Amino acid sequence: MVEKFDEMNLHEPLLRGIYGYGFEQPSAIQQRAIKPCILGHDVIAQAQSGTGKTATFSISILQRIDINFKETQALILAPTRELAQQIQKVVLALGDYMGVTCYACVGGTKVQDDMKRLESGVQIVVGTPGRVHDMLSRSILRRKNIKMLVLDEADEMLKEGFKEQIYNIFVMMPEDIQTILISATMATEILNVTKRFMENPIKILVKKEELTLEGIRQFYINVERENNKLDTLCDLYETMSITKAVIFCNTRRKVEFLTEKLSARDFTVSAMCGNMDQKDRETIMKEFRSGSSRILIATDLLARGIDVQQVNIVINYDLPNNRENYIHRIGRGGRFGRRGVAINFVTEEDRSVLRDIEQFYNTRIQEMPMNVADFL
Repeated sequence: MVEKFDEMNLHEPLLRGIYGYGFEQPSAIQQRAIKPCILGHDVIAQAQSGTGKTATFSISILQRIDINFKETQALILAPTRELAQQIQKVVLALGDYMGVTCYACVGGTKVQDDMKRLESGVQIVVGTPGRVHDMLSRSILRRKNIKMLVLDEADEMLKEGFKEQIYNIFVMMPEDIQTILISATMATEILNVTKRFMENPIKILVKKEELTLEGIRQFYINVERENNKLDTLCDLYETMSITKAVIFCNTRRKVEFLTEKLSARDFTVSAMCGNMDQKDRETIMKEFRSGSSRILIATDLLARGIDVQQVNIVINYDLPNNRENYIHRIGRGGRFGRRGVAINFVTEEDRSVLRDIEQFYNTRIQEMPMNVADFL
């Protein structure tokens, strides 16, 4: 473990970028994972949401690349466009004093723009599997100097939807490539999958029961029936001072329904789900980050890795269909040790789902007390 950034032998401009970004001390995952990544080892790192996973691999890449060489030397893959673009922002901010080039190569944008940018030479490429695979297949993204491959949210990336593309990308990489897998949850089958393309990886894993987020207080409200959820939500808003909230629903239809009902009651809300085009998503995220809208209603698309500052409350209007997503959802609040509250709306049918989540994470979700505002 290296407990200070100053003791990691990092390049001076990178160190300036780290402190300029607002980091003071490395988080637990950064203390353990940055060094082996910089030394060139294959690494599987698991840590909960909001602990600085993105900065862990970004700092490692920035330390390892040759800043005077303009070809692509690192490739980062992420499951969603938003996450890829967010990673790009972190890399550029940390590498601000290095003059690094980093490009987000994602679906939903013009292929011609990608081709032009990649052909001119980019040192770090971060992208979604489909578009990256396309650029590699056309030899627009030049692979021969890529020495690091990072899979962010690896558990999501190695599921059926992406698995084949990920394998195809691996096959195209140079044989001696360094591979880094990062995720908040790491199922056994994923560890098995990694045996195929990693060389004696260093595993930095946190136990499942350590995954519940320390700064987040978790509560439930027994709403009994679906029909009671809307009124409960409005009552909640009247009793609490909420700076920013993310409300999760399981379906697009529910997001649209809730947006319409809250707007009719004069709440300023933004909504986001998977069928929106890229421009709309970006506009909505900008509104929410700037504070012109204080409520964001979303499907699980937003659960992974979207860092919105000052979210102090996450409301699960619907409990997630997939218990792994619970940790990703509630990790939107209380990031980097900030305090936050997660409130789960529970109908009679949901009781067993709530118990399952409690058992899975070895945690206790208590009934919401009257003084819940004190926890914010």
